[in-house]
Amino acid sequence: MSGEFELIARIRSALARRGDRVLRAGGDDAALVRVEGISATSIDAFVEGVHFRLATTSLGDLGHKCLAASLSDLAAMGAIAGEAYLALGLPPNVGEREALELVAGAERLAAETAVTICGGDLTVANELFVVVTAVGYAESEDVLVTRAGAGAGDLVGVTGRLGGAGAGLILLERKEHGLPVDVGESLIERQRRPLPLLDAGRALAGAGATAMIDLSDGLASDAERIGEESGVALEIELARLPLDEGVDAVAEAVGRTGIELAASAGEDYELLFTAGAAAKEEIERAALAAGTPVTWIGRTLEGDGVRLLDESGEPRPLQGWDHLARRSSSPRRERA
Repeated sequence: MSGEFELIARIRSALARRGDRVLRAGGDDAALVRVEGISATSIDAFVEGVHFRLATTSLGDLGHKCLAASLSDLAAMGAIAGEAYLALGLPPNVGEREALELVAGAERLAAETAVTICGGDLTVANELFVVVTAVGYAESEDVLVTRAGAGAGDLVGVTGRLGGAGAGLILLERKEHGLPVDVGESLIERQRRPLPLLDAGRALAGAGATAMIDLSDGLASDAERIGEESGVALEIELARLPLDEGVDAVAEAVGRTGIELAASAGEDYELLFTAGAAAKEEIERAALAAGTPVTWIGRTLEGDGVRLLDESGEPRPLQGWDHLARRSSSPRRERA
């Protein structure tokens, strides 16, 4: 493997600059970026054995997914994605070729989303880790959506379909399944190469979403974050959750239901949001124009907490991912 500075030079040569906001993307102690309006910044860390296993993901897919997860945070704010920064911790079994493969995976997604990867950092580590910082922009604070804007009486909606990433993870671990090949491959793709819904996030923000979050840790947990920040309770009808094709069959194979998987597995990176009833039709039109349907799955109420109701109206005690609560238990890869 080349030395640190040789590898940094090769990584720099693999990255392209996009737009005129970035003045200097590498070669100095800090990147130089021209900033106007409001910036939104997200930082995510991914650790081997906790968030991923190299036995079930390629380095290219890993680079894609790590960047996608951070860009998804910007989508949940309704921000325009701008720049990203990667910090890599490389163990002895990850050499120059593997590091460049990881960066190439991130760079391909950066090209698709008009993002410039401006640099980052390299270090040795006992386990492979990736830290991504993503920066987005908006003309003013008013056009962004936080988790704190929901009010009692709002509708609760979600984009796309759920459970696919969790089902894909199960398929990667089990290898064998009775699904049609295209369905199985689609579920695995949802796990390995999620797409940040940047256009949908801006569309929902512009159409009247009052609060929003991306579904990274599972609907059961992520819904709680909106409730906590907005000071309301969320009531969600589980039977309304839109499931990816094949989720029910995969869940049944491991003794669960598709609804349970969709509500708890996470990593779908769809957008969960609230909106006033008057904005319902505009939300639906804007989301479709941005390439994704929305499904209305519940409402907000006075109070706190999340109530996940089954078909009979009884509460279901489901939980998503909590890093600190599971430090002594199974790694994330086994939670689905």
